Amino acid sequence: MTRRAVLGACGLAALAVAGVAVGDEVVGRAHRAMLDEGPPGVIPDAPEGQVRREQLRSIARGREVGLWTAVPYGHGDGAGLPVCLVLHGASATTADYDRFGFARFLTAAVQDGVPPFVLAGADGGRSRWEGDGPGSGDDPQRMLAEEIPAWCAERGFDVSRLAAYGWSMGGYGALRAAQLRPGTLRAVAALSPAVAEGDAVVEQAAELDPSRTALWCGRSDGFFPEVQALAEAIPHGPAIAAWDLGGHTRAYWDRVTPAAFGFVGQLLDRA
Repeated sequence: MTRRAVLGACGLAALAVAGVAVGDEVVGRAHRAMLDEGPPGVIPDAPEGQVRREQLRSIARGREVGLWTAVPYGHGDGAGLPVCLVLHGASATTADYDRFGFARFLTAAVQDGVPPFVLAGADGGRSRWEGDGPGSGDDPQRMLAEEIPAWCAERGFDVSRLAAYGWSMGGYGALRAAQLRPGTLRAVAALSPAVAEGDAVVEQAAELDPSRTALWCGRSDGFFPEVQALAEAIPHGPAIAAWDLGGHTRAYWDRVTPAAFGFVGQLLDRA
């Protein structure tokens, strides 16, 4: 399959998740996604600091999960640094974080003057970071709120200062975490969040702190209309609402990750 065909399939999948009927509109929007990607992002040529991936038992999720952490180069084991939670999309797990270059993006941000912080992420499954319902024994939001901070504290990180970065399904999950526990996240950077009309994030948009919320989405992304609507529903608008060329692709997320890490780092550094 050619790269263009793969992108077309990804575009159709994103539109289907968004709830758009498959037909002429979907084909047209998927076609735009293939044509209007913009320049691809590049993983920085920066050194990695301490990077670890471990398997831990999550009581909240009722299973073993991967825990991935990264410290910027030159900051040892990260003791005393604040934490940005990394929430993956539906097609990824923490096993992908190394090849996504997150540790390199982190070091590059710090080298460019962003106040240092660490990244920490755990496997949240594929249920939009909301679990499979009451009684299922799978509560990834509880894992985000209780277990990951506890694991990070055991590693010496400063969990009194937390932020979240997520893309696609993970963007939805990061925004939902901010709504469920107001004030616990100093910043939320949501890239192409997989939101839809009538879902909890959109319906409760007024509960998001605009000064702590930043949204990025490509104009050719199948979720773009819904992300725009979310931005308009946040009182006074989010701190950042960045619309640019791009689809629902890693090439786009790589391009905007430096800006997202800059936003996170500045807010984590505030007293």
